[in-house]
Amino acid sequence: MSDSQRSAESDESQVTRTDVREYLTFSLGEEHYAIDIMAVKEIRGYEAVTRIANAPDFIKGVINLRGDIVPIVDLRIKFNVGTASYDEFTIVIVIQIHDRMVGIVVDGVSDVISLSREERRPPPEFGVAFDSRFLVGLAKVQDHMVILVNIEALISSQELGLVDAVTQEAGNGDS
Repeated sequence: MSDSQRSAESDESQVTRTDVREYLTFSLGEEHYAIDIMAVKEIRGYEAVTRIANAPDFIKGVINLRGDIVPIVDLRIKFNVGTASYDEFTIVIVIQIHDRMVGIVVDGVSDVISLSREERRPPPEFGVAFDSRFLVGLAKVQDHMVILVNIEALISSQELGLVDAVTQEAGNGDS
């Protein structure tokens, strides 16, 4: 085998490896969603939050997570899916987008899945609770469809502006 053939095979296998992404799957109501596993820092149970005056309903408040003030956003309220109850079964996925940590409340966490580019389908223009600009696409996993969320776009959108304001308010109260 020539060096150019080996190089071409190496390039091809590199492309194949980078086309596969891992996602953490979770549920909101009856729908199954997934976010890029690289954004996930930890999964934890829901704990009491410090409420912030005049914050939108979907921003539950903030928690102190090992010295970091982390806003908690309930996606069930934001997208009007599922029942927003808070008990020992309520899950918070702590994600990091750029230099910001945010906790997102979900109904449950399922699994980590690997999807190739071919397994990911373009997002629909209608029929799901999420605004399509926050979607990467859809994938069939076992017997159900999983909605792939662009969590960076979601958190970096206007929601992040609200979260920044909440975090700054909480920080101002400490001084």
